[in-house]
Amino acid sequence: MSKRSLQIINGQVITPFEIVRNASVLIRDGRVDAIFPDNRALPDVLTIDAAGRFVSPGFIDLHVHGGGGHDFMDGEVEGFQQIAQLHARHGTTAMVPTSLTSTGEQLLHLLRIYEEASRYTDKGATFLGMHLEGPYFAMNQRGAQDPRYIRDPDPSEYEAILEYSHLIARWSAAPERKGALDFGRRLREKGILAAIAHTDAVYEEVLEAIEAGYSLSTHLYSGMSGVTRKNAYRFAGVIESSLLLDALDVEIIADGVHLPAPLLKLIYKVKGPEKIALITDAMRGAGMLEGESILGHKDDGLKVIIEDQVAKLPDRSSFAGSVATADRLLRTMIGMADVPLLEAVKMISQTPARIMGIGHKKGAIRRGMDADIVLFDADIRVSLTLVEGRLVYSEASEEISQ
Repeated sequence: MSKRSLQIINGQVITPFEIVRNASVLIRDGRVDAIFPDNRALPDVLTIDAAGRFVSPGFIDLHVHGGGGHDFMDGEVEGFQQIAQLHARHGTTAMVPTSLTSTGEQLLHLLRIYEEASRYTDKGATFLGMHLEGPYFAMNQRGAQDPRYIRDPDPSEYEAILEYSHLIARWSAAPERKGALDFGRRLREKGILAAIAHTDAVYEEVLEAIEAGYSLSTHLYSGMSGVTRKNAYRFAGVIESSLLLDALDVEIIADGVHLPAPLLKLIYKVKGPEKIALITDAMRGAGMLEGESILGHKDDGLKVIIEDQVAKLPDRSSFAGSVATADRLLRTMIGMADVPLLEAVKMISQTPARIMGIGHKKGAIRRGMDADIVLFDADIRVSLTLVEGRLVYSEASEEISQ
């Protein structure tokens, strides 16, 4: 399907403020043209019958490493395309491909491949720019990040990377590392989202980080400090700081494994849907069978085990990544955290769009917005995905007529 005019009829349309029952959406030239509170089929327009399903804004994943047996760190155009297609089948219409701590050579190669792959995304989710996760992390909070490459921010290094590519959308770092505040200021100057991640910072250091330009907590609760004691005194960590400070948005891996129901409910109660972005943080095992897999580059990445719907280190001492898809995130928030559908959708569409600075064109079904649209049923089973009006996934049962 091209960007010609089409109409989705007989749907429950999820707008930013309400769910409009028995409504239709008109799409022209890849954008939403109108929402009608009835099911009148217009003449000379392709028609999609939603058959009572929800018509939702497309899902935006701010933090994803791979899926379908591929990892972005493999540095292959085909891998980028396969990941985009796999996640589109589960409702993701836009994503931020994410790196892992690696050699400088691997990183530059990844950025080259990203630029090439971003030209060929007409069959899957679109790319919103690269997310560099590392290497400026706290060693104690590295998780599955490769300790061989963890280090302090070096201006000569990151300036060369910033000069090399203009397609970096966000960069995650531990703000307590030497030089990390100057690094955050530089990212802010470049219009790049600075995020706090894999960190042992305390509250006072988080305040300094916010002043320097950091505005997002990467995968809240994972790879970050909580309350600590020094010389008998307690200090709030990044977890408490992220919940307390309105200046920080948070992203959460809502796969139902990384965070149990009480923590999901706490985050939702404190931050609200306007400040929470749901992320998959998916590695190559997303959409694959359980068993052995690799986190990172297929040739020298970390061996992991996929079981119990999550990736684990071989000794099972820690999680090593998510295998979630975006539809699973919605099911988790609704089923485990008791979040209403309207607000759960906001956390995976409108809020991440605002965080990435693209809320003027993506993240909602409104006139003039990109026609990134997903159809799903009451069980959040995705049956159709449109990206800027293009059909990138459809179940065989979908009826599209002239």
